[in-house]
Amino acid sequence: MAQTQRKILVTSALPYANGSIHLGHMLEHIQTDIWVRFQKMRGNICTAVCADDAHGTAIMIKAAQNGITSEELIDGVRQEHMTDFNDFLIGYDNYYSTHSDENREISNSIYTALRDNGKIAVRSIVQAYDPEKEMFLADRFIKGTCPKCKAEDQYGDNCEVCAATYTPMEMINPVSVYSGATPVEKESEHYFFKLPDFQDFLAKWTRSGTLQDQVANKLAEWLDSGLQEWDISRDAPYFGFEIPDAPGKYFYVWLDAPIGYMASFKNLCDRTEGLNFDDYWAKGSDTELYHFIGKDIINFHALFWPAMLDCAGYRTPTGVNAHGYVTVDGKKMSKSRGTFIKARTYLNHLDPQYLRYYFAAKLNASVDDIDLNLEDFIQRVNSDVVGKVVNIASRTASFINKKFDGQLSIEASEADMIQSFVDAGDTIAQFFEKREYSKAIREIMCLADVANTYIADKAPWVLAKDEATLPQVQEVCSVALNLFSILATYLKPVMPNMVADAEAFLGKELTWDNRSELLFGQTVNKFKPLMGRIDQKQIDAMIEEGKLEAEAEAAAKEAATPTTVESELAKEPIAAQINFDDFAKVDMRIALIAKAEHVEKANKLLKLTLDLGGETRTVFSGIKSAYKPEDLEGKLTIMVANLAPRKMKFGLSEGMVLAAGPGGEEIYLLEPHAGAKPGQRVM
Repeated sequence: MAQTQRKILVTSALPYANGSIHLGHMLEHIQTDIWVRFQKMRGNICTAVCADDAHGTAIMIKAAQNGITSEELIDGVRQEHMTDFNDFLIGYDNYYSTHSDENREISNSIYTALRDNGKIAVRSIVQAYDPEKEMFLADRFIKGTCPKCKAEDQYGDNCEVCAATYTPMEMINPVSVYSGATPVEKESEHYFFKLPDFQDFLAKWTRSGTLQDQVANKLAEWLDSGLQEWDISRDAPYFGFEIPDAPGKYFYVWLDAPIGYMASFKNLCDRTEGLNFDDYWAKGSDTELYHFIGKDIINFHALFWPAMLDCAGYRTPTGVNAHGYVTVDGKKMSKSRGTFIKARTYLNHLDPQYLRYYFAAKLNASVDDIDLNLEDFIQRVNSDVVGKVVNIASRTASFINKKFDGQLSIEASEADMIQSFVDAGDTIAQFFEKREYSKAIREIMCLADVANTYIADKAPWVLAKDEATLPQVQEVCSVALNLFSILATYLKPVMPNMVADAEAFLGKELTWDNRSELLFGQTVNKFKPLMGRIDQKQIDAMIEEGKLEAEAEAAAKEAATPTTVESELAKEPIAAQINFDDFAKVDMRIALIAKAEHVEKANKLLKLTLDLGGETRTVFSGIKSAYKPEDLEGKLTIMVANLAPRKMKFGLSEGMVLAAGPGGEEIYLLEPHAGAKPGQRVM
């Protein structure tokens, strides 16, 4: 029975236009592309659009640092992003920019609708202001010392050490990350979207089946605690769209970013015959709209966005599909380890289809994180793709090409087995539809095992030695190639280039609906290798390139001009000078880390129990981003043993362990010389 043709619009979250695409980004775009290709294979009208998120203070600052205009910056980054996506076989029907006439027009119209419906409030607020840059500062662009626990290098809204919340002006020695200047308070009029007015609407909408259960449950917590009005304005200077009735005020980037989905689609509609914008965005539309996003931006897509759309008279999404983060070998991606892998770095060494397959083999419909285990990556691709699927064709095609001039047997045999492969397509289709890619891949590989077992049992290479059994060789190989054809159909959304080569060999375009149309009696073309194995050397070279890129970036920052954020901050004195006699008073000792523990509700801290050769100390250290507790226990390090104890929210810290590095994952505990023993003094 023929399927009803669906009309579907799909979007991916917009990459920010101030940096390169990395493998964390690629997870989402690969997940999206597989789903879109599957829908198109099923005969549905499925349109995929995306764009660069091109507004905000960060864009403006980076452009100034580079000595170019914001427009020049975002244009160059967009071209880089488009090239990376294209080379990863991501097939967007349109890849646009939020800095466009279409986005300005739609953003203005939505804002006007919100205002006219009484959903915009205007009031003055007091903000931190950079007197040197002459600009207001968001909290995350201010750093200083926590007023509660005195932890340094904290952001302007909350302390990651003691979890205290405060205003930037309550901090000790707050500084602007842009200039190093001390912020001052300044009043400014701002515009707010009255999100609390949509409390009842969102309570129903978030439980309508549009969201994953995990996401809906999280949003229920936010809804229960009460929604707050959302500040949608920013003061000049700001790279973005000026609010129509408010000179000098600009739309906050997160207002016009999701509207960028609409703008990208509008741009496509304006140059595509038969594609109508209102068919997909008008309230009551019977088309489908799906967003693929990361779990970190759920609040924007599942609270602010649907409320804005509904108030402005547009339809809301059919589904918002959130995914988790990417880790590499069980840890956050790290520049120093070479595992913060850019898309282009990967492409310099490996086929994009390897990663597309590996991500598909691990992705499901949840918001769980995905680990790119490099050893497993090699093994799974080589075993599944090359050793199982490609192997079916490579083991049998040579016999058909050499001994039968490409002619497959006329009579169909093994009808039951072939039909089971065809029937499995219904289950596999359901898995792809529900974004349960890992289940689809598992089913496909089970079928591949059946096909390889059949070939091994029949052993055509043995039969080919006897002229009398050559007809059996043709029959066995013909069955195998029909099975391969069906498996290639199922893998087409995941590995489009490999399957395109398979289609050229088979002489058949593979679609979901024609998988039961068998190839018996037909002629296939000369077989060419479809995919090669991954070599460990390729992985090693990729990681090494990642490390070199990190070193080059660090060197570039070191040599940056005086206009950069880093160098301006460097004008601030690091610390007061001390004389040698004072330094000599510091008692540095070798310490054995006897125990390391997580600290509940602390983002950066680990609790260390240190053995100084009979004496035990407790130290709270902000190294959680770089170390797991279990990896530290039993190691020797160096601590300052005569530092006055400091009372913290989590307990008393009786010293300090010494570490170096720029922060984040790149923190390195100092390690003593070989043969050192706990309690020894470091000279």
